[in-house]
Order: sequence, then C-alpha cells, then structure tokens
Amino acid sequence: MTATIEPTIIKERLPSASARLSLAPTGSGPGLLDGAWWPRSRDLLREIPTLTDALDACWGRITHVTVNPAHWPVIPRKVPVTGHTVHVGWFADEQDPNKVILLSYTVGRLDLLVIPPETEPAAAARLMAAATVPGGIRTASGLMADEAMSHDAAEARSREEEWETDGGAASAAGASIGILSSALGR
Repeated sequence: MTATIEPTIIKERLPSASARLSLAPTGSGPGLLDGAWWPRSRDLLREIPTLTDALDACWGRITHVTVNPAHWPVIPRKVPVTGHTVHVGWFADEQDPNKVILLSYTVGRLDLLVIPPETEPAAAARLMAAATVPGGIRTASGLMADEAMSHDAAEARSREEEWETDGGAASAAGASIGILSSALGR
C-alpha cells in the first residue's frame, strides 16, 4: 500500500461519535502499550480530532501523532482539532504498523494499539483489554497476530464441529469401509 502525504487540508469538522479508546490504569507499571484505539475509519482527518477530543482533557494537549503508512491511505501533515493543530508524521520502517504514537508537551508519549475499523466488536474488546494490561510486554503487531491466530483456531473448531454434527466423521468412515468392502469383493 502506498501512502499519500497531503498538505494541510482545512475542512469543516463533521460531528462524530466519541472515540473508542481504552487506556491502561493510571499509575500502573510501564508496558510497551498504553492502551488501544479503535477508529471508525482509515481517514486520519476525521479520526484524529475525535481521538484528541477524548484525550486532551484527561491526558494533556496532543501536539504530534505518528503512524506507519501501512494502514493509512492518506496521511495529512497537519490536522485541525479543537483549539489547535496536530502535526502528523509517519515512519514506514521504524514504527509498528499497528501502533499510533501520541505526543504531548505536558505529559509525554502514549503508544496505542490501533485496532482496524473493520474488526468485529468481540475481537476489538479482547484486543482493548490485552493492550491495557499493566506492564504488558506484547507489541501491537504481536497482539494482532495473537488475535488472528485465535480467530483462525476458533473458526477451524467451528468448521470441525459443523462437519461432525452433519455426520462428517461417521459418514466418511462408513463410506471408506463401503469402498474397501467393494474393492475386496465382499
């Protein structure tokens, strides 16, 4: 995927729903992630204002955001938010593609897992919980890989159970015996 870097685009902000955000408990031991963010789209011009609105009051004014362009089709240089402008940077090789880094002059840095917008709610809830474990040692991509493996395993179990309840194992065994009996002339 290629990212397009565009100059600042000033648009009238559309009202949007609140940010889907989960942060590690304050005062908890430092971990690789400080929480998780589940944006509703891959449009940074629309999503960053919602995120900063949720964080500015409780965490401090967000001044910079960095992303990996792997999952963001357009990366604006600046995004107008309530009361100020957020500068956006990107790092293709240096930053985990499933993470966003938020910087504030007053508080410091937050590293958040970015849950893809198309993620099912149950999976998003598991990822949000995993990203807020105090002192967590899983990377953003590690959590996403774990969830994908868990999803694949659950899907395989579901297919196997469906096959079993449809008579798959018994029918297949019976058919094999019937073919073997026919071959032996019995």
